[in-house]
Amino acid sequence: MHIIEQHIIGKEGPERCEDGMVLSDNFVAVVDGSTNKSHVRFHSAMSNGQYCMTMVKAYIGKMAAATDSTMFCQGITRSIRAEYEKAGADMALLSTTPTERMAASAAVYSKARQEIWLIGDCQCLVDGVLYDNPKPYEEEIAEMRSAYIRLQIKQGVRQEAFQEHDTGRDFILPVLIDSCRFQNQTFSVIDGFDIPLSKVRVIDVSNASQLVLATDGYPELRPMLAESEEALAQQLADDPLCIYHHKATKGMMRGRVSFDDRCYLRIMIEPTYRDKSAMEKGESERLTQA
Repeated sequence: MHIIEQHIIGKEGPERCEDGMVLSDNFVAVVDGSTNKSHVRFHSAMSNGQYCMTMVKAYIGKMAAATDSTMFCQGITRSIRAEYEKAGADMALLSTTPTERMAASAAVYSKARQEIWLIGDCQCLVDGVLYDNPKPYEEEIAEMRSAYIRLQIKQGVRQEAFQEHDTGRDFILPVLIDSCRFQNQTFSVIDGFDIPLSKVRVIDVSNASQLVLATDGYPELRPMLAESEEALAQQLADDPLCIYHHKATKGMMRGRVSFDDRCYLRIMIEPTYRDKSAMEKGESERLTQA
């Protein structure tokens, strides 16, 4: 495989970025740490999302080439759970209250297995075709925030005020928190608790030639980085609050460069042995006929 383009940028700068990428001989991945909804921190210098992202990156970087999606889900779950225990976390509380956990999503490409695994709400393009794994209810919750802010604007509140303090986010936060009780039940996420394998999207890319892996900081994922960045820039110029075309549970706050961190990775992959054999056979027949 060949890395064509890679890009990562934090909405508040690199120090607090909760997105990351992995580039190894056997795997490439993008990882998106989840926005913290708890006051408890598991690392003194990092948010829970950033810390979880770094642990997922480290784990993927050390995985054996033959690792499959099930082995990855089970292994990273054990690794994060061990970190909870090391930190002396209240495991009973974490079990019943998912918002107290650290969490991350990931899109992982396995070179050996010629697969992409989507755990959580990352996304990918396979020869230009979009695959995602969105959280249930997120669209409806984003619509609630959008309706609230649009109503406030109609009543005279300046749009800029929501970039100083997003009361729309405040409005939906109880619903966002409540929806987390379905974490690793109706949707998958990496959080140190068992990941339902039926909610992990496994995509066969054995016949593909070009892949794009990205976090959800790109509302419109395109086959090239410049195109994806252009679409995002247009979105932020037209609708920085993310309440019209691409509705989201948060917008771009003043002083930030986007509504979310973002990570983009485009790679070219080798055809499988089977495909190479078929091409060689076809070329041999063409030469014989000539």
